[in-house]
Amino acid sequence: MKPRKNKKRVPSFRKLLKTSKVKLDNKLKNKQFKQQSIAKKYRKEQRKLRQAVKDVTSRTSVPLEENKKKHAAEREEEEEALPLDMMDEDDLKLMEDLAQKASFVTRDLSSSEPVHAKKRKQESVIDRYEKMPRRTQTEPEKELIHLLPIKDKSGIIPQTMEKPVISVAQNEGEEDTEEMEVVEESHEEPQPVLTTDELLIQRRRKLQEKKIHIAALASAILSDPENSIKKLKELRAMLMEQDPNVAVIVRKLVMVSLMEIFKDITPSYKIRPLTEAEKHTKVRKETQKLREFEEGLVSQYKFYLENLEQTVKDWKQRKLKKSNVISLKAYKGLAEIAVKCLCELLVVLPHFNFHNNIIVLIVPLMNDTSKLISEMCCEAVKKLFKQDKLGSVSLGVVKVISGLVKSRNYDVRPEVLKIFLHLRIKEVEVKKDTEDITAKKKFMSSKEKRKNLSRMQRKWKKAEEKLERELLEAEASESKEKKLKLHTETLNIVFLTYFRILKKVQKSPLLPAVLEGLAKFAHLINVEFFDDLLVVLHSLIASEDLSYRESLHCVLTAFHILSGQGDVLNIDPSKFYSHLYRTLFRLHAGATNDDMVIVLQCLDVMLTKRRKQVSQQRALAFIKRLSTLALHVLPNSSVGILATNRILMQTFPKTDLLLDNEAQGSGLYLPELDEPECCNAQNTALWELHALRRHYHPIVQKFADHLIAGAPAEGSEALRPDLSRRSGTELFETYNMKGMTFNPPVASVIPRKKDKFLQGDSFLNEDLKELIQTHLNEAAVHRSLDFANHLKESCLS
Repeated sequence: MKPRKNKKRVPSFRKLLKTSKVKLDNKLKNKQFKQQSIAKKYRKEQRKLRQAVKDVTSRTSVPLEENKKKHAAEREEEEEALPLDMMDEDDLKLMEDLAQKASFVTRDLSSSEPVHAKKRKQESVIDRYEKMPRRTQTEPEKELIHLLPIKDKSGIIPQTMEKPVISVAQNEGEEDTEEMEVVEESHEEPQPVLTTDELLIQRRRKLQEKKIHIAALASAILSDPENSIKKLKELRAMLMEQDPNVAVIVRKLVMVSLMEIFKDITPSYKIRPLTEAEKHTKVRKETQKLREFEEGLVSQYKFYLENLEQTVKDWKQRKLKKSNVISLKAYKGLAEIAVKCLCELLVVLPHFNFHNNIIVLIVPLMNDTSKLISEMCCEAVKKLFKQDKLGSVSLGVVKVISGLVKSRNYDVRPEVLKIFLHLRIKEVEVKKDTEDITAKKKFMSSKEKRKNLSRMQRKWKKAEEKLERELLEAEASESKEKKLKLHTETLNIVFLTYFRILKKVQKSPLLPAVLEGLAKFAHLINVEFFDDLLVVLHSLIASEDLSYRESLHCVLTAFHILSGQGDVLNIDPSKFYSHLYRTLFRLHAGATNDDMVIVLQCLDVMLTKRRKQVSQQRALAFIKRLSTLALHVLPNSSVGILATNRILMQTFPKTDLLLDNEAQGSGLYLPELDEPECCNAQNTALWELHALRRHYHPIVQKFADHLIAGAPAEGSEALRPDLSRRSGTELFETYNMKGMTFNPPVASVIPRKKDKFLQGDSFLNEDLKELIQTHLNEAAVHRSLDFANHLKESCLS
């Protein structure tokens, strides 16, 4: 008979495709449930096995109980074998009496109670405990090692083994012998005492070996960075050099070497940590190798920065390590090198990881008492501001500086706030132009194309849009909106810091830096604050608590505000004009000569740029006072003042009346009056220009001649283009004499050769020649000099 065929057909692939998702989910759940149940069974069996092993090992044999049961069974058999009917009455009575007397036959020998326990119920617990037999342990308990059990038909058989015990005396003996051997060796090889020269030679040799090792590691890392993370770690470990003879120099060399290595091998992008999904994703070998390199690079860079930070902190806290390898004096040099490395990394790697951490570390050091460290940090931040095109890095630095100033209760050095003057924020980048206001061009949607364009037009439109997108990508320029947003936020923080200082600490040494910053960024301040700010500036000037330079900054700030968006405001700045006119004679050829730059800037903003709001009387008064001031300042200041007067005479043509000797109008010129509108400057002349024509500086002479001629643009008295095209401030800086040298240099004088004296032929006059000859031929007669007779003769005559 043929075997029965399996009528259950195998489902085809098409049928499997039609299987519902619910069915597949149920199958998956059943499969998972079976796997879980199998795992549970396996764990249960393992638990039982462990419990069985534990029970067997901990179980104690009870032979007395087994004997008791055995005797009881034998007694029952005997009773069955010998029935009481077959015994005599005398024998049975005897057996009962013996059973009552011999209690040890029926007693449970495994119990520790005494024989007549019932009779001694009144005994105390302590007495019973004392009567219990003691167990003496003559031999130490042997420690057992449990091995894997064996399982057979009868059950589980545990396996154990005794642990070998080494006697304590033997160990002590071995240790004593080892110590004796070490002591003997130490006695045999004493360290030789080296002289000073030998110590120096040994130190040079060690230092040379360390230098060669550092150079070899650095070269290997730079040649193959991806495969040299271990060498980078080894080089970083040398930052903890423990040899006191070379520790300081080696650590400095390693710091600088690691800084140069990180500058070379770090990528031009920020490395982010991998997500969990990316870690479990399979990638190519090259990608995995790159990931490992990036992860190792970031970790080593982090450890390096932490070491630099710890070095600076130890120096600031005057804290020594436990090892005392480096002294406190040497820590200062280490800290300076560490700060230098941090400043270099701050400027060179603004895009890389941990840049914000470096900023947080560098900014407080700008306020450090050490001048060298403070200057290094300030210069690094200035370079960072200069190269920051977008503004994100500058924003981070400004936030940290503002927080530092506030946390120190405005007790910081002025150099910290002067850093704000180097921000790259201009008017164009803050104000919105028409290009920014206009809406961006949007590409047409597919529905609009189908509705409005033909097939050929759609094709051309698609190609045109693709080209425009490629051009935008190729341009790779920073977004103007993003830059505008960052600059606006940065300025808000800067002005917030300035206004807090103006409000709370007006007598602070930070006030000059605040006023200078407000003068630079005043045209970017919101119009709503103009009125209040001008009132504060005028009150500061009126208080007379400011120095001359600070008052000049107040005037400059006020006119910067009024020259920008403040044109729409109806504010009278005559008080600021009067203050500047009154204080011009405070300038001289001494320490205040450097303040001439601010004065020239104020004059440019007050008179030239506001020419429509300036009267002729005010212009005449300022020209006359500036000409007088040019007589007693240094040459570069005189050049700047005369250049400003030239611009004012060209801006206000009617001021040429100062070149005429005749008076214009009534009244006399009052030079001591402090109000420019009331001093009658039209009734005087610029006689100072004639004195300046004889000045020792050639450029001052040229400007004086030029102004006397009426400041012509053409002709013989016109200035050279290099002088006429420059402003007063530029000429002041050009002809500066800080190097204690003449500028321009004085032409060297060629010494004349001394002619030889020749008798006879050297004289053209014959009478003179004869007279000399007669005097030479006469013999020299020595007579006594009598001045008294000569005086008498002269008096009588």
